[in-house]
Amino acid sequence: MPRESANLPEYWDGYKPHRGEGEQSAPEADVFAWTQYDGHGPGTEFLGSPRTALELGSAEGKEAVHLARTGVLVTALDFSAAQIARARHWWDGTPGLTFVHAEACDHLTRTDTTYDTVFSIWGAIWFTDPAELIPLIAKRLNPGGTLAFSQAEPIDGYDGPQPMYGNGLAGRKLPLVRWSYAPYWWTDLLKRHGFTDIDAQVLPAPDPANVGTLMVRARTPA
Repeated sequence: MPRESANLPEYWDGYKPHRGEGEQSAPEADVFAWTQYDGHGPGTEFLGSPRTALELGSAEGKEAVHLARTGVLVTALDFSAAQIARARHWWDGTPGLTFVHAEACDHLTRTDTTYDTVFSIWGAIWFTDPAELIPLIAKRLNPGGTLAFSQAEPIDGYDGPQPMYGNGLAGRKLPLVRWSYAPYWWTDLLKRHGFTDIDAQVLPAPDPANVGTLMVRARTPA
């Protein structure tokens, strides 16, 4: 199984497309949302108190903007050139914020920069082989640094890489892969790569009958 799908950048180029008339407006950046439900779940406090941060899979960039406005130096990375171009159009000039067009593993391999926190909100950690990505993140976190991410809760009994057609079941084939695992699996993987203070759990939806959110946070030794 490849670490990411060959067509993944093309799929993300069309993420959250503009549907209205005229130029697309920037989204509001007044909240920092980890879950798929408005007003549900933690905010920036889930990251602790970082001075520097790297977001993996920043898309339109609103969480990165929100965090930068609190005084954190934020690097917002995305695999899609279209997403980075759109985010720069909206947010260039935001103090402390830098957008980077790169694949997550490539960036973490090539950079010498370290961060107080690395985070992903339904982003690259869901769509990249964690066996390759997590060790690279560990090397780029400062002592006592925080890794935090969220994604949809896994389906019971179906852990592992899950191929899918990114644009539904009609039209051009755009295959991509999601790596979906239960909290205990993430706890074991993070321990094996030296992380401590691991908190991996599913946050139930406001309606318990709906899909919950996998929330994971761990730290490197101080």
